[in-house]
Amino acid sequence: MFHSRLKAFPNDFLWGASTSAYQVEGAWNEDGKGMSVQDLHETVPGVADFKVASDHYHRFREDVALMAEMGMKAYRFSIAWSRVIPDGMGEVNEKGMAFYEALIDELLAHDITPVVTMFHFDLPLALYERGGWANRETVDAFERYARILFERLGDRVQYWLTINEQNVMINHPGAMSAGEIPSQKVLYQQCHNMFVASAKATKLLHEMCPGDKIGPAPNITAIYPETCDPSDVIAADDWEAIRCWLYLDMAAKGYYNSLAWSYLEERGFTPEIAEGDMELLASAKPDFLAMNYYATATVAAARNDGHDRAPRNGDQQVMVGEEGVYRAGANEHLEKTEYGWLIDPIGLRTTLRRVWDRYRLPILITENGIGVREELGEDGHVHDQYRIDYLNRHFHEAQLAISDGVQLIGYCPWAFMDVVSTHNGYGKRYGFVFVNRTEDDLLDLRRVRKDSFFWYRDVIARNGLED
Repeated sequence: MFHSRLKAFPNDFLWGASTSAYQVEGAWNEDGKGMSVQDLHETVPGVADFKVASDHYHRFREDVALMAEMGMKAYRFSIAWSRVIPDGMGEVNEKGMAFYEALIDELLAHDITPVVTMFHFDLPLALYERGGWANRETVDAFERYARILFERLGDRVQYWLTINEQNVMINHPGAMSAGEIPSQKVLYQQCHNMFVASAKATKLLHEMCPGDKIGPAPNITAIYPETCDPSDVIAADDWEAIRCWLYLDMAAKGYYNSLAWSYLEERGFTPEIAEGDMELLASAKPDFLAMNYYATATVAAARNDGHDRAPRNGDQQVMVGEEGVYRAGANEHLEKTEYGWLIDPIGLRTTLRRVWDRYRLPILITENGIGVREELGEDGHVHDQYRIDYLNRHFHEAQLAISDGVQLIGYCPWAFMDVVSTHNGYGKRYGFVFVNRTEDDLLDLRRVRKDSFFWYRDVIARNGLED
């Protein structure tokens, strides 16, 4: 649809940026923090681990000052469960809790809205060793963890996210596991238990902190058929249901998507559902939907010729296919980053429209960005015009989606600062702020404002793009 005049971004729009605890904090074993699965995750040789990361734990006041300088209205970050409760189940680590209280207070002092993710890929190791999300004890542990967070932080945090990219953990579990990758049967049991845990946390927040808002944060993307062949269209519908609607239908409507459930039945992956689960899931209503978006995917009908591969260890944005479901397709209309991720700004508008039309809940974009190999230039700066161009195009499509009628409440690109990329360490940088370190040399960890920092500051100041 063509709009002769675009609607403006809302006056209270949450322009922000995002990070996650294990990718930015460091201090992996300080002040009583327990081990998480990420502390044992084996990185590729020569790629940075998460022990120091960007040292945000020790430098958060400096980092928040930079957020304030950029004019950020919101900061989306995660709490490391094992920093607050070292074994995931036992006593609260007061020093760990004090860090998050101080961070939130610092944000509020600079008029930055905290957007808190409760779980972002870093399950406490002690829970993992007891079966992780496949064990119903982890559901109970998460509910208790949620209660502690709401009691201690609920008066200062208005926006909560339950679980980050649950669909990525199920479809691409390699980077999120400390050991052998579970079978798909076990993964979908984990998935169901995460649904129950999120529902419990959602209801608990509404009981304890009625003014706060909570929602899920899956990785959502529109799926295109490779051709107009009806078989490709069916494959796209199937994969979109399995990859996306399964997670949002459960969060927003409280039931299993019918196509996804048929897939689970066909494959023998249906989970055990405890008495009362479905009633609980139906009664837990999110206040908004968070959405991580990087690009669309294009798929074709599965050929079942031995070349369709199950997506056990694929990258979350690289579709590799699954026999009997879909086959990865090509899209000649889209560019790719140097890491093989597609770039599809118009796909953001498409995805936002599909999500809004299905659920009619406010949407908060909690991740979107471009990862690039970067170094300081001879002048001591990073001239990242490519990031400016990327975000400019995506912001424009977000405004078009608003003009289409989508209720978009905020946009938090990935990432505020360079973080340890899960797959590529500091070889793949996303931030508005450069962190001066390499994979194996911490150097001085100095923060350097990239060109995109100043550009985004101007976007926020005028509440949108230039006319």
